[in-house]
Amino acid sequence: MRGYIQATTTAPSADEGAALAHSITSERLAAGVQIVGPIRSLYWWRGSLRDEQEWQLVIITTRPLLPALENHIKANHSYETPEIIATEIITGSDDYLDWIRQETRRIDAS
Repeated sequence: MRGYIQATTTAPSADEGAALAHSITSERLAAGVQIVGPIRSLYWWRGSLRDEQEWQLVIITTRPLLPALENHIKANHSYETPEIIATEIITGSDDYLDWIRQETRRIDAS
């Protein structure tokens, strides 16, 4: 079985989130991206507690595409240190996993 991944990152605006999601899918680095938001994020940055509005990108891809996806996010993100977290998809509906498999085959063939 191919390693399915759900990766997440956040963006500081809806426009940047949409642009990043579009570039990720256009570059065929994921089968799909969902944009969730706005969300409220509280986090420490350089010794200060921040309270910001962000948009979360939920990225569906495969393990072999993860390094290229990470490089793409770093190169196209306005944050100095963007969140990039990947979680293995242990199981899912057969139809959904087939869709990921189909779309990433197209990616692999590109």
